[in-house]
Amino acid sequence: MTIDVRPATEFEDVRTLVGPKRPDAESCWCLSYRVPGPLNRELRREARGEYVRELLAQGPPGVLAYDGDEVVGWAAIHPRADTSFATSRKIPHVDDLDVWSLWCVRVRPGHRKQGITGRLIAGAVEYARAQGAPAVEAYPVDNQGAKVDLTMAYVGTRVMFERAGFEKAADTDSVLSGFPRVLMRLSLS
Repeated sequence: MTIDVRPATEFEDVRTLVGPKRPDAESCWCLSYRVPGPLNRELRREARGEYVRELLAQGPPGVLAYDGDEVVGWAAIHPRADTSFATSRKIPHVDDLDVWSLWCVRVRPGHRKQGITGRLIAGAVEYARAQGAPAVEAYPVDNQGAKVDLTMAYVGTRVMFERAGFEKAADTDSVLSGFPRVLMRLSLS
């Protein structure tokens, strides 16, 4: 298996990973942290997909992993200043660097437990580095080895990011699926 991670530019591939099975169904589309809360609540069903299509026209909203021609993974990454993390009361700012946030990592069923997550994180970091990011932050759960509900596993785990070279930079006031979230950071300079 050869996994290639590259910037997300194809709408259909993004939809395969973060869109609903039916166009009129509710789905996150990985917008919850990317857009302000009021807009996130306002966008419903097909409007969410159309908004992602608009984001794609402005530039990649993340990276995709491919096994040959098949899209198998997604990681959302973008400058923190353009995400809800910029104004979060629960996720602190460590300093004033213009860091990038990596908030969602997803691998399709049937492709999990094959090392794709690590490659997605590395690909997201390389994309941010190529765009001039001084550092990348992630906000995973610190589950201390306990099982994480699959619907909430998109944020990743502390250990997953430690394996990718990130270090804990701060505790947060955020809790997801009963686990505290920590701020992990990887300096790129």
